[in-house]
Amino acid sequence: MSTQRYSVTPHPIETLLTWVKSGEIAIPEIQRPFVWDATKVRNLMDSLYQGYPVGYLIAWRNPSVRLKDGSTSSGKRILIDGQQRVTALMAGLLGIEVLTKDYDTVRIRIAFHPVEERFEVSNPAIRKDVAWLPDLAEVFAPDASLTELTDDYTEKNPDADRKKVSRVLERLRKIINNHVGIIELAEDLDIETVTEIFIRVNSAGASLSQADFAMSKIAANDLYDGNQLRKAIDYFCHLAVAPEFLARIEKGDKAFAATEYFQKMRWLKDVNDDLYDPSYTDMLRVAFTSEFRRGKLQDLVALLSGRNFETKQYEEAVAEESFAKLKAGVFSFMSKTHFDRLTMILRSAGFITSNLIRSQNAINFAYIIYLRGRAESMPAADLERLVRRWYVMSVLRGRYAGNPEGTFDYDIRQIDVRGLAAYANAVIDAELSDSFWDALLPQEFDTSSSSSSAFTVYKAAQAKLGDLGFLSRDITVRDLLLNRSDVHHVFPRNHLKGKGLSSARYNQVANFVIAQSEINISIGDRAPEVYFSELAEQCSGGPKRYGGISEISELRANLAVSCLPESLLDGKIPDFDVFLEQRRQLMAQKTKAYFATL
Repeated sequence: MSTQRYSVTPHPIETLLTWVKSGEIAIPEIQRPFVWDATKVRNLMDSLYQGYPVGYLIAWRNPSVRLKDGSTSSGKRILIDGQQRVTALMAGLLGIEVLTKDYDTVRIRIAFHPVEERFEVSNPAIRKDVAWLPDLAEVFAPDASLTELTDDYTEKNPDADRKKVSRVLERLRKIINNHVGIIELAEDLDIETVTEIFIRVNSAGASLSQADFAMSKIAANDLYDGNQLRKAIDYFCHLAVAPEFLARIEKGDKAFAATEYFQKMRWLKDVNDDLYDPSYTDMLRVAFTSEFRRGKLQDLVALLSGRNFETKQYEEAVAEESFAKLKAGVFSFMSKTHFDRLTMILRSAGFITSNLIRSQNAINFAYIIYLRGRAESMPAADLERLVRRWYVMSVLRGRYAGNPEGTFDYDIRQIDVRGLAAYANAVIDAELSDSFWDALLPQEFDTSSSSSSAFTVYKAAQAKLGDLGFLSRDITVRDLLLNRSDVHHVFPRNHLKGKGLSSARYNQVANFVIAQSEINISIGDRAPEVYFSELAEQCSGGPKRYGGISEISELRANLAVSCLPESLLDGKIPDFDVFLEQRRQLMAQKTKAYFATL
């Protein structure tokens, strides 16, 4: 028995383009950024002219949905592989404009040389050269006459052989009769299988995900304003990174600029904050999970298709409601009040720069918790505390590092059953028990990765607690992280290299302190027994070699906030490995004390 879940049918390119224009096949990516460069479009045209194969396209018909009157409507086909090629065909042969990665609307013009039978990307020099036809779209225009094209060309190029030019142009025009194989997936395939196929067939060209499929699904919907919703998601994420792009939307996409979506994102034009720059995947996750109380984006694709999870049927009412809920989630995500409050909460926990943000999904779920708490009218102070603690717990424990979708889904469903505060606090207490602080966290500091979660939270702790930089009298760790700081090796790197230690040893994060660059430079490669002895002298009236601290009590306090044992000042320099063990314990206890302040 065959397990084949698809059929393969060849279709002329002309038929394919007609289907796209009529909407029989939905090409959602036509309204999303086109990532091919013009030379790829040129190469595709040349392959067609030479009669070379250009690959298969894969289409899937949306599930038939039950309409409100009880009848059924057969869904459009969605092209889930080959979107860039079809967009290239429409750009090159039909002259449609495409959006670039920078969201500029451009016309890609491919020129053809009838004598040399050569394609090239059109440019000013080609447009001035009468030996070239500067734009293929003019050749394939519905009212274009082959005779007139030949006459016009040979009139401008009297040395050209008219019969040959005519034959060549006829051959060129016939490329739309070339066949392209369309693989049509079986209509009864479930969403999960189609999603998996989508990801697999696309993975060779780019890393695609369920979020990409969801975006294609949204963009292909013209009944519930899907394309404008898709644009809102794309544009918001682009503006978060490049606020100056707003003027380009106003000028280049006037239809979108007139929508309520655009009004709700205008505030981004004045923002130059990169603490949380969400991708469309992040935005979809937050909007979907907070509104639908589900965490798997394949469920979003199913719901937007009209899937009723109880009856297992596809219904128009479910699709309509799902688009409305997603729109509400997107508006909630884009709210200046909500977005600003989230970043304020993160900063209040010491995560003051984007360099301290190591888990985008931890922020995403923190945002979900914030939106859920707002919807439940949780007191602001209680909600802010909960979001801070959940975010730090998530980072320390790598909660969303492995399978974020599965964990999102589990957490939001548990919140639904047990209540937001009750569930969140129970998880925090379980994940950050005394055994974590006393035994596990010190082990997490046993790493040479300065981007490790534990060290990142430690730096945030120092920023939150107002700690002074190593050997600084007035400059705080917060100031240093916001401006320019050096990571100083307590046991200097070259000192340890001279003893034969590897980088994995001397770059242990427990050997790092946050310091001003001038202090780091002044210490240089001196052995710790040398410069700590000189520091003790500095506080007994000796010369100020390292920073401006001149009181022994002030120096001891400075070492304490940097989690350095006071014994260093007494000439008792431990073995390097003993020092690392001592400091890991001190760093873990500081992080625990910091968490208690959240």
